[in-house]
Amino acid sequence: MEKPRQMPDYKALDQPRVLERLFHPRKEEAHRKLTEKDLMISVETGVAVGVCFHLTAKSAPTILFFHGNGEIVSDYDDLGGVYNGMGINFIVVDYRGYGRSTGTPSVSAMMADCHPIFDTVQKHLDDLGFTAPLTVMGRSLGSASALELAASKPDTIANLIIESGFAKAEPLLTTLGIDTVAIGFAEEEGFGNADKIGRWHGPTLIIHAEFDHIIPFSDGQALYDACGATEKTLLKIPNANHNDIFYRGMKPYMAAIQTLVGLPVTGR
Repeated sequence: MEKPRQMPDYKALDQPRVLERLFHPRKEEAHRKLTEKDLMISVETGVAVGVCFHLTAKSAPTILFFHGNGEIVSDYDDLGGVYNGMGINFIVVDYRGYGRSTGTPSVSAMMADCHPIFDTVQKHLDDLGFTAPLTVMGRSLGSASALELAASKPDTIANLIIESGFAKAEPLLTTLGIDTVAIGFAEEEGFGNADKIGRWHGPTLIIHAEFDHIIPFSDGQALYDACGATEKTLLKIPNANHNDIFYRGMKPYMAAIQTLVGLPVTGR
């Protein structure tokens, strides 16, 4: 029997020079009012993270989504309706300091917070009578949260989706303008995404832009190669970049997700 995972120490990534490049928190527009879709999840005494539930049916497949840096929950209000129209419940999560969330973002906090967020979301769905198991999805920076959950809760997650995810931390930090030698960073002190996906054996979909200038396609390929699943798919979105991947490849992107969660493909 595999030993339970212990939370790694992410202090090497919590240096100010890293945090100022890795996180760009943005607050929610004041005119967006709290609705029955919204929930504030306590992750620490005095700190709560915002979550929005775009729900369509109690028996429908459900995706818990961790967004990318510079994004917030409300950016996905319209897309939530798209997922619902395809028969998928879509739940979007913020990080500390993002949207209406309180607190200050850090790598340690982000990686720790995904655990109570997952547990609270699962309980909330159970209380509402939703029956389908959760698919966990992470985009870009959010791939770290999704892979942390996949590595630590493999028996409670139905599927894994990684979009624009990174395999190693050092190349990403370098792209963001961080001198990893100057800050004394070593890869083994990073997120461990490639190692974590190796611990995951459930159905997996990896989506990556062909010409991603922030996280190159080779990272998506590396995650696919490292993934421990036998049922896995790597979808390359041609001619797309990091921030236009969805708009350039919406049809194959959504079709692949529908296939993964067991729904007939619509919108061909």
